[in-house]
Amino acid sequence: MDKKKLAVPLVCHGHSRPVVDLFYSPITPDGFFLISASKDSSPMLRNGETGDWIGTFEGHKGAVWSCCLDTNALYAASGSADFSAKLWDALTGDEKHSFEHKHIVRACAFSEVDLYFFLNQFFAQDTHFLLTGGFEKILRIFDLNRPDAPPREVDNSPGSIRTVAWLHSDQTILSSCTDIGGVRLCDVRSGKIVQTLETKSPVTSAEVSRDGRYITTADGFTVKFWDANHFGLVKSYNMPCNVESTSLEPKLGNKFIAGGEDMWVHLFDFHTGEEIGCNKGHHGPVHCVRFSPGGESYASGSEDGTIRIWQTGPANHEENDLHPANGPTGKVKVSADEVTRKIEGFHIGKEGKAGEKDKAADV
Repeated sequence: MDKKKLAVPLVCHGHSRPVVDLFYSPITPDGFFLISASKDSSPMLRNGETGDWIGTFEGHKGAVWSCCLDTNALYAASGSADFSAKLWDALTGDEKHSFEHKHIVRACAFSEVDLYFFLNQFFAQDTHFLLTGGFEKILRIFDLNRPDAPPREVDNSPGSIRTVAWLHSDQTILSSCTDIGGVRLCDVRSGKIVQTLETKSPVTSAEVSRDGRYITTADGFTVKFWDANHFGLVKSYNMPCNVESTSLEPKLGNKFIAGGEDMWVHLFDFHTGEEIGCNKGHHGPVHCVRFSPGGESYASGSEDGTIRIWQTGPANHEENDLHPANGPTGKVKVSADEVTRKIEGFHIGKEGKAGEKDKAADV
């Protein structure tokens, strides 16, 4: 990317408070989708390609810190400061279940494959599990086929949990802490920590690459890439600012992005660490960045309450040619036929609640 040419993002309005987490679904028969978490208490679902708003999940009473979609983008989950994690129907926006916790939920993640092989129990083929973590220092695994059943708990985290992820076909759980450095890898069979990836600062972002080869982490002024199978450090690059989030390009693995306190979204060469692009536009620190599943674009969420979707390739627009995506206060325009079914089924939230949501718990 030519650093001298201004990249022009799709600007997605709608959240009334900072955007703190983003998650892209894999590519599904209906396209791919983007879900966002915000301190305004209302996660939002969008067309991942165009940024067009599809719907808002309403029900949390506190800041939402984490969000995710399952493999088929049929279900969504969110973790909140209201001491709950919620399961949502991503086609209608309906709340399916609320998993109560005793403190703030900072992270959540769906399993990707059937757990039958290593739990030595029989589960239906469509079994899904939801992993949560937060201020209680406990990892919980909820069986979504039996949502009222007690979760399995792993309580060996040394601090408040900031990030969680599954890897090794859901046989291993990855987690990091808010105030303690390192990434801990926990074996699901035994519940024991089998490896710790050492970092000097607390890890604020941890992502498993689509091909399962790398774990990408951000800690302080450093982005690191770890071998996800042997856990050795592959690459480590110093960043121009304190970085809060990072993401590896999923298709070729030759680029990565990072965002943080300088309000810019930086694009780097994976092999050399050279900065090859710098996207300016946010008016507050960047809290989260994620590549789309095909790698053709990436999204950033900021303290300014907006989501911006940037094209990975060179920009071809004039400097002032901004292209805002549809926010929830406007009519939903669908440019891709494949999302029509999802939009038609979604229960669109009522307007005029922004003032109430600004008072949501923010911890």
